[in-house]
Amino acid sequence: MRALRFLLLSAFFFVHSTAHAHSISTSTLQAWGEDIGALERLHSVVVAHEGEIVFERHQGGPGLAVPANVKSLSKTVLAALAGAAVQAGVIESPEQRVVSILPIPAHQTDPRIEELTIGNLLSMQAGLERTSGSHYAAWVASNNWVEDALARPFVDEPGGRMLYSTGSSHILSALLTQASGESTLALARRLLAEPLDISLPAWPRDPQGIYFGGNDMQLSPRALIQIGELYRNDGVIDGERLLPQGWVEASWQPRGRSPWTGDGYGYGWFVTRLAGEDVYYGRGFGGQALYVIPERALTIAITADPNPPSPGGQFQHELHRLVSALLDKEATEH
Repeated sequence: MRALRFLLLSAFFFVHSTAHAHSISTSTLQAWGEDIGALERLHSVVVAHEGEIVFERHQGGPGLAVPANVKSLSKTVLAALAGAAVQAGVIESPEQRVVSILPIPAHQTDPRIEELTIGNLLSMQAGLERTSGSHYAAWVASNNWVEDALARPFVDEPGGRMLYSTGSSHILSALLTQASGESTLALARRLLAEPLDISLPAWPRDPQGIYFGGNDMQLSPRALIQIGELYRNDGVIDGERLLPQGWVEASWQPRGRSPWTGDGYGYGWFVTRLAGEDVYYGRGFGGQALYVIPERALTIAITADPNPPSPGGQFQHELHRLVSALLDKEATEH
């Protein structure tokens, strides 16, 4: 088994005392649990410390081991799949040009399309007009999502400012499908789900059958912990390297910056500081989140109500405060 060890105790809390000198105490986690209870939108929270699950709470929605729609947190998972594809030789590197794999729409005549790299897609620096926000509805109503995203006008240079766009992630999904000869689902199961011993059900596809890149993946909170632990352990699980040497460091290097939060963005991960620590996180609509805090050996998975209306960025600030509160409590304890 390549899963973390799960020992279920109560309906709401699971605390496993370990022999580690810096394990988080039951009292700290129980006190923190009161903060969680105040956030009614939250469905589940799972915390792993030094690779051991030390806390679980389920207060709505699918269960802790049941796949849930993680919305745009899928972008973080897709970035992990891109890394696994490099390790497996499916694609060359983040520097590989998109045009070396995907055909470019005939009506995309801007020469900058030749410069677009896989890394630009991962870091949301494609330079192409966004398909998210006000453009989203028209994009998903188009008859070819990949062509629509690739044919959009350039509003910046490839490698320029961060332009958060699900279209960039969907181009990446199509690229992985083309390069591997497998669907994104089959590739993700082979390179990530099977080695990590997690379940990955099918999720929606575009009109051409390409699995939605960057949205609507289904993963349980415990499965998300496994993704986070893979990154916390530098791409290695049970002695097997799934992500290339240096991939995690490159993924956590800020390349662009969110215009809404000011947080940095690497390859599928936001970069910030909470309670004096470097924190790396992925996020999805409605409050889906995955946090990795390497210096504290912590991985935190959060699922929430994915249905609109969503409190948006305000709720993300609430999740940041929740994580900060645990870091502060743990620091005080030691």
